[in-house]
This record gives sequence, structure tokens and C-alpha cells, in this order.
Amino acid sequence: MRADDEAAQAAPWFTGRRWLLPSALVAGLDPDAEHPGRPHRRTARDWAVDTCCFLLAVAVGLAVADSFPAERDLSGAFAVADEALGVLACAAVWLRRRWPSALAVTMVPLGFLSTTSSGACMVALFTLAVHRPFRYIAWVGGAEIVLIPLLAWARPDPTLAYVPSVAWSVLFTVTAIGWGMFVRSKRQLLLSLRDRARRAETEARLRAEQAQRLAREAMAREMHDVLAHRLTLLSVHAGALEFRPDAPREEIARAAGVIRESAHEALQDLREIIGVLRAGEPDDTGRPQPTLAALDALVAESREAGMKVTLDQRVADAGAVPASVGRTAYRIAQEGLTNARKHAPGAEAAVTVAGGPGEGLVVTVRNPAPEGDVPPVPGSGQGLIGLTERATLAGGRLEHGPSRDGGFEVRAWLPWG
Repeated sequence: MRADDEAAQAAPWFTGRRWLLPSALVAGLDPDAEHPGRPHRRTARDWAVDTCCFLLAVAVGLAVADSFPAERDLSGAFAVADEALGVLACAAVWLRRRWPSALAVTMVPLGFLSTTSSGACMVALFTLAVHRPFRYIAWVGGAEIVLIPLLAWARPDPTLAYVPSVAWSVLFTVTAIGWGMFVRSKRQLLLSLRDRARRAETEARLRAEQAQRLAREAMAREMHDVLAHRLTLLSVHAGALEFRPDAPREEIARAAGVIRESAHEALQDLREIIGVLRAGEPDDTGRPQPTLAALDALVAESREAGMKVTLDQRVADAGAVPASVGRTAYRIAQEGLTNARKHAPGAEAAVTVAGGPGEGLVVTVRNPAPEGDVPPVPGSGQGLIGLTERATLAGGRLEHGPSRDGGFEVRAWLPWG
């Protein structure tokens, strides 16, 4: 499972034809982990678009240069300087992806000094709108629009009047900016959809891991309940053999048989739990889970182990109890008897089960105070914590504590709808 997660994280998020996408979008879809912070190489689409932008800037610059003879007040030296700045501006178009902000800020005053660089200025504004947030294009584009009337007044177009010239220039500028913002919005939408898909996959993986963790916790509770019961039987009979070596031969044989059977059952349960944990999935093909109908067998098993138990079952049809409720009630009774055997050996435990549909199922396990001092048992209290969690998960509640006669009582209520 862990290897699959690492492989999923290492796999690229985009495996399509990258050459059809801009490098900035490829960087957002699949960041280059080898060179963080460095721009991606141009894709085939980038080269095609950059070439078109360069040719567009050159075409606009040539068209503006053709109108120089019509400008009577324009000197030859100024025209040459204008064209030289235009050439530099067109060459700078190839840097638009690496430094979009610096290029746009440079092109605005350059466009005021050189009309042949107006095409490169439009390309720079478009690039800025694509690669930077709106506040950048608001300042730079606003400065360009403010300078257009001044440029039209200082360098009037010989073929157009002042107002139409300003209107066309503003229209071209706003169109370039709007087109760039539209392209940026489409890219942001695609990246947001990618992030949403990534979050959905991450959340699905986390939900699966959480479900697996909850399943393993449930198996751990089952293992505790079952093994604690089996091992307590082993401890009781081993202690009896230790303190009564002169017991009758039949009693020793019966205790040894219980020890052997309990050890066998404990090993069988442990193998099943370990097999499920290794597989990583709950195993529904193993032995059937106990229900409330198996409570008689549990009490009989405890009596065979030498424990005094009374069972008062006031449920008319134990088979009608829902499987999950019956299993929880069985585990509560099993853990209660296990605790009574550990903490009050020799005392008589009483198990009471009552209830019906609509009113719920009540399970009570009581035992009187032990006779004499009982040595403390390691890990005491963990089983009651697990029972409380089990009852809560089933929609019920569990209470436990000392009773009035000095004994101990466990009382649980489980829903039975």
C-alpha cells in the first residue's frame, strides 16, 4: 500500500502530448522536481507562438516605417533611431516568457519614443496579461492608454485624424490586454480543475486509509476480547494446577484439557487476525462471528472452566436480534466474564440480557467483591475502554463501576430498532 502511494505521487499528473501545450501550463500541471524554480523549456507550441508574435511585431514595425516619408517634420536621423529601437523591441519579443513584467514596463516608454516598436509593445502587454495577475496589467496597461493621446499628438498619423487615431490605438491595446486575460483565465481554470482532481484523489486515498485503519482497530478489539477470554482460562487452570498439585486425577485431566483447548483456540484466532492484517483487507470468509444466540455456549464454557455464572436472558427470540447488536452484546458479556474471572476469582458472576425491538437491548454483568486480596493484573482497564468504544460505535452507551455491595458492574444499552 505504501509503495503504491509513493508510485502515485511520483507519477506525472499530465501524460498527454505536452508539445501542444504552453510551457507555463505544463509547469503547472507537472512541476519539474529536478529543477525547482527554473522555467520549463519551450514546447513546440511555444516556438510557433513566439515566432508568430515576432513576425507580427516586425510586420507592424514595417508598416509604421513605411509611413515615415509622409511625416514631413520627421528628420532622417530621428527616423533611423526610431527604426533601430523598433528592431531592438522586436528582438526583445523572444524574452517575453522569461521576463514578462520587465519587458512590458520597458516597452511602454519605448513605444512613446519609437512608433515602430508599437507591435512589440502590444505583444508585451498581451504576454503580461497572460502571465501576471490583473494588478500588473492594470498599472502597465493604464500607463500605455494614458500615453496614447500624447503619442498621437506628438506623432500624428498622416492618414487618420487625431480622434480616430487615438480610438484605434486604444481599441488595439484593450483587445491585446483582454485577449491575454482570457487566455490566463482558461489556464487558471484548467489548473484549478487539476488541483480539484488531485484533492479528490488525495481525499479518496485518505478515506481508504482511514477505513483500513478503522477496520484494523476493530480487528484489534476483536483480538483483545477473544484472546483475553482464552488466556484468562489458561491462567485460571494453570493456577489451579500450581496451587493444587494433589488434586484428583480427573480434575487435573479436565484442567489440562481446558488449557489445551483454550491454547488451540487462541492460536487459531491469532492466526486468523494475523492473516487478515497481512492481507490488508477484512476477511469475511473466516469463522462466523458470534451473536447473542452464542451467549449460552459462552456461559457453559465458563462453567466448564470452574467459574460460577448465572445467566438471566429475557429476550424471547435471540435470533431476531440484529447481527451487529448481538455481536456487540456477546463481546460485552465475554469481556465482563473475563474481568470477573481475573479480578474476583471464585465469585459468582451474573449476566443479564433483556430488551426488545424499539426499546433496545440491555446487557449487565455483575460480580460481588472478591474474597481476600487479589494481585493486580497487568493491562487492567484496556478491555473496558474497548467495550466503551464498541458500544459507542454501535450507537449505544456503556457504564461501569463499583456496585453498592463492593463488587463491580458493567451495564450497556444497545439500540434495537
